[in-house]
Amino acid sequence: MIQSQITITCAPCCWGVDDVANPHLPAWETVLDQAAKAGFGGLELGPYGYMPLDVPRVSEALGKRGLTIVAGTIFDDLVDPANREALLRQTREICALITALPKPASLDGQRVDGPYLTVMDWGHDARDFAAGHPDRAPRLDAAAWAGMMDNIRAIATLARDEFGVRAVIHPHAGGYIEFADEIARVAEDISPDLAGFCLDTGHLAYSGMDPVAALDRYWDRLDYIHFKDIDPVVYARILGEKIRFFDACAQGVMCPIGQGDIDYSAIRRLLTDKGYGGYITIEQERDPRNQAGVLGDLAASRRFLANSGF
Repeated sequence: MIQSQITITCAPCCWGVDDVANPHLPAWETVLDQAAKAGFGGLELGPYGYMPLDVPRVSEALGKRGLTIVAGTIFDDLVDPANREALLRQTREICALITALPKPASLDGQRVDGPYLTVMDWGHDARDFAAGHPDRAPRLDAAAWAGMMDNIRAIATLARDEFGVRAVIHPHAGGYIEFADEIARVAEDISPDLAGFCLDTGHLAYSGMDPVAALDRYWDRLDYIHFKDIDPVVYARILGEKIRFFDACAQGVMCPIGQGDIDYSAIRRLLTDKGYGGYITIEQERDPRNQAGVLGDLAASRRFLANSGF
């Protein structure tokens, strides 16, 4: 039997890079410098507009640091039909960039080669303030849901047919694909031939699910994985507040892996039993003004994962 391989990568959100309009973001070259210093061989591109869409410039910067890009990101309003043109423009520009950069290595046991295009819904106040609350979060009506599915199909089709990039749908706290019922609905409505899943342990737990059970349930759709951990004390407090998801992150609800309450021993057993091979990206969202803690937190997460057999 082939021994599966797992490579741990990181993402700019570990430096607080989520909103490109935030004036406190570090320079993208700083993120590359520190990702390499922390010992990672790869990372995600980050939100659209953060790294330049300049193939020679980005390729040279990655090459100097021994890095590759494992995924690009669509993080935008997937619901509004009027946003289709912008979504497809982002898809085309992101895929053109990531497929022109040095390709991440193919790993034994990997279902689909990278780089991937993670697809996340975002930008709705009603859901942002209801993140983590399946009982009170408003759901889309049938027509709006169908429109979101059409947007996702258009993104995934363009990525696949024009660039050979696999779109992976990422349920995200504060978006309209967050909770167990919505993930199940996506799995029914989007063909596995068109798009896979990128499940995130932290978002699953934040939104009231058991990450191990969810990874197991959607194993046949799981092309890529994100790891986070949740500080149970902060989480219990912010669930009692009316708070946006990233404001909760700024208060430290996401902590270094191994310092929260997600059962990574059980996750390791599941991945071993299933033979997962591929990339797992550490994400620990924070306030970008708290960049001083990034390298220490990444080191702690990597150390814990290495000691846990990842």
